[in-house]
Amino acid sequence: MAKDTFFQKKLTINTGGKLIDLSTPKVMGIINITPDSFYAGSRKPGVKDALQQAEKMLSEGADFLDIGAYSSRPGADDVSEHDELFRLLPVIEAIAANFPDAIISVDTFRSNVAEAAVKAGAHIINDISGGQLDEAMFSTAARLQVPYILMHMKGTPQNMNQVAKYDDILIEVLDYFAQKTHQLKQLGVHDVIIDPGFGFAKLQQHSYALMQRLQELNILELPILVGVSRKTMIYKLIGGTADTALNATTALNTIALMKGANILRVHDVKEAVEAIKIFTAVAGS
Repeated sequence: MAKDTFFQKKLTINTGGKLIDLSTPKVMGIINITPDSFYAGSRKPGVKDALQQAEKMLSEGADFLDIGAYSSRPGADDVSEHDELFRLLPVIEAIAANFPDAIISVDTFRSNVAEAAVKAGAHIINDISGGQLDEAMFSTAARLQVPYILMHMKGTPQNMNQVAKYDDILIEVLDYFAQKTHQLKQLGVHDVIIDPGFGFAKLQQHSYALMQRLQELNILELPILVGVSRKTMIYKLIGGTADTALNATTALNTIALMKGANILRVHDVKEAVEAIKIFTAVAGS
């Protein structure tokens, strides 16, 4: 299996003094504090709803909770920094207070929002833009000394489908990660997780071509996060909508695990935990 082939891959991250071992894949549950995220089931626009969802996900086995207040679906409306903070901080503070052992990731591309979220109780920065939409993000992650999820994307959520053009998508993604992880290392960011960014500035054929060769990203020797949950790349292929894409999501998550994924970012925690249990049983046989 992939985990045996790439034995030098970094498989631990430090979150607030707690060492997390990623040699067994982990699950990141998505909680969107937004009115317009692409999957309606993930929208938890108030503190009460977000707390209920956090409790459910943690009880089902989520290792991380990813909290976002800016929808990054293609063509999404821009949200001001003020509004993003207004939505986000009360939820992070409430989850940190009610579930003190929970590991919280903040889904933002703004350095000021990331810093405020960490001060409010978040432990990880999840940046869809890879530092491209805020030049202070890398230095902020270094100063805060928190793990940083580096995603591949071109353009912005508003125009990314228009710039989805590649000669060789794997080579371009590898080059992107090599350059940016070097920058992060030079700044002193110790824990970097890479996310290929399925569906971000990628048409359906690009996303499946990247999944087919996902194991080749192991050459970077960094943990890999995969987020394909209920995305367009799934339901446009099989028919239906995001609401009906759970079974196919589990199938694609299982393929990602076989190719070396260390974290599954999902809307449906229970099913992802079950997929990991089956995968680890087979991998350990």
